[in-house]
Amino acid sequence: MARRRGMMSDQLKEEIAKELGFYDTVQREGWGGIRSRDAGNMVKRAIERAEASMEQDKS
Repeated sequence: MARRRGMMSDQLKEEIAKELGFYDTVQREGWGGIRSRDAGNMVKRAIERAEASMEQDKS
């Protein structure tokens, strides 16, 4: 199975990881070192940001 390139930029991923408090793990172990729950929360936060941005664009 081929791996797909992520949709989030590295900058966005790092920013969200810092917000959620696990960026230190990313620095030590790389993205593979984070827990599944953290990855899920990261996706959830990215979706929330995208929805807020879309809502703001409507105004």
